[in-house]
Amino acid sequence: MRIVIYSMLVLLMAIQYPLWLGKGGWLKVYEMERQLELQGAKNSALSLRNAKLSGDVKDLKDGTRAIEERARVEHGMIKDGEFFVQILPNDKSQTATTIKQ
Repeated sequence: MRIVIYSMLVLLMAIQYPLWLGKGGWLKVYEMERQLELQGAKNSALSLRNAKLSGDVKDLKDGTRAIEERARVEHGMIKDGEFFVQILPNDKSQTATTIKQ
């Protein structure tokens, strides 16, 4: 009788092994769900970035204000008759204000 009980326990453990540790077991499913959640967060961040870039591209294609703004900010360009004033933060080592005409 003991042989039957022990053999049934061994059979039960053999059946449970794939459920918990096998290829499609609970541990793998839990790990895949966590990876899916992380990838979803990355995708939403990238989707937001793509929307911003798409808006920039549309604005650069259609409007001249964006081009003018980029020229002013990135390249320091000014129109005729304008004054460029740059105020630097107040440091202990040096305080400076640059005025170009």
